[in-house]
Amino acid sequence: MTAAFCSQCATPMAAATLGGKERPQCPACGFVAWRNPAPVGMAVIEHEGQLVMIRRSAAPLADYWAPPAGYVECGESVPAAVRREAREECGLDIELDGLIGVYSQADVDVLIVAYRARSIGGTLRAGDDASDVRLFAAQQLPPQASPVDGSATDRWLYGVIQEATAGWRPA
Repeated sequence: MTAAFCSQCATPMAAATLGGKERPQCPACGFVAWRNPAPVGMAVIEHEGQLVMIRRSAAPLADYWAPPAGYVECGESVPAAVRREAREECGLDIELDGLIGVYSQADVDVLIVAYRARSIGGTLRAGDDASDVRLFAAQQLPPQASPVDGSATDRWLYGVIQEATAGWRPA
């Protein structure tokens, strides 16, 4: 269980079986603390004919090259979050060119929505969550070993990055 006290009435939560799964439920008011994946938007950005990649400065996959990505905040759409994260992480204003895919896995707490995008303004620079930003030509992406000793989230995110950038990798 994740919640110790009810967010509605502050009563200690108890385990309850709902929908065939054990979930935290308040015995006083009935509130259920549902555990849902957090949505993340990712931008696979073409800039000057090359792919924009940031070097992640924090977990998951710290020090790995990845497309800009981040959490969708309440009050914004997934496309708006993708544009905001691109601006924050690599300094570029982007236009979305289509959905690449939606990625989820049962043992990971996020759901990634990845888009193809192209730059329409801004200045390329490393920003939030990025220790570096670079452009990579098609078929020239940096080799990165799979994080076999990493967390389930690290291994899953590595696979998502590989799939989302497949069009930029050697066949």
